[in-house]
Amino acid sequence: MITPDYLQELEKALVENANPDTAVKMKKYMKDHFEFFGIPSPLRKELLREHLKTVGHISGNRTEEIAKWCWWAPQREWQYLSMEMLGRQANKADIGLISLYEYLITSKSWWDTVDFIAIHLLGSYFNKFPDQIENITNKWMASGNIWLHRTCILFQLKYKAKTNTGLLENFIEPLTASKEFFIRKAIGWALREYSKTNPDYVIQFVNTHQLSGLSEREALKWMKNKSIIN
Repeated sequence: MITPDYLQELEKALVENANPDTAVKMKKYMKDHFEFFGIPSPLRKELLREHLKTVGHISGNRTEEIAKWCWWAPQREWQYLSMEMLGRQANKADIGLISLYEYLITSKSWWDTVDFIAIHLLGSYFNKFPDQIENITNKWMASGNIWLHRTCILFQLKYKAKTNTGLLENFIEPLTASKEFFIRKAIGWALREYSKTNPDYVIQFVNTHQLSGLSEREALKWMKNKSIIN
């Protein structure tokens, strides 16, 4: 792949800071799914900050080009950088960007990218364009794709009191019998996060739904740690 001009200096910085020993450990942590430069998160973010100071943010008409190039580059750090660049402009996202977000969720899918996209990109997008939620999430829930399902469950994770509990229930209830670890974990995580805002709701939800053991443990973990429940 020919590196876009916008990313050429960043590529040089990544290559110069690559650490093969760390790369092996990072690859192992990610179950050998991806190759790595071996650049830890703090350094990667610093390199991005320096890059953006020099070349600026991605211009709107190049967003898809740059994001997809990063997505198909071999090293996983490129995917992280793609998300972080998009995240810095999430509040300015155009309504049509949803197709790119869906592409990123369903390509090279794993929890590390899907969770960032769900929480930081989709969370911002649906907050800005709430009229898009129903049609998009209905399509995603009908897709059979576990990563789109996980995204539906998690995009409200930071909404706190603005969480639409009816919507959350519509995502969780069809998936309570799922055998997929990443779905069970997401259900518990979403409920646990909302328990920090409305513990009574989460207690009632757990008591009235047959959740997996993993989902239930995750849902109640924070409240147990805080001695809200036994």
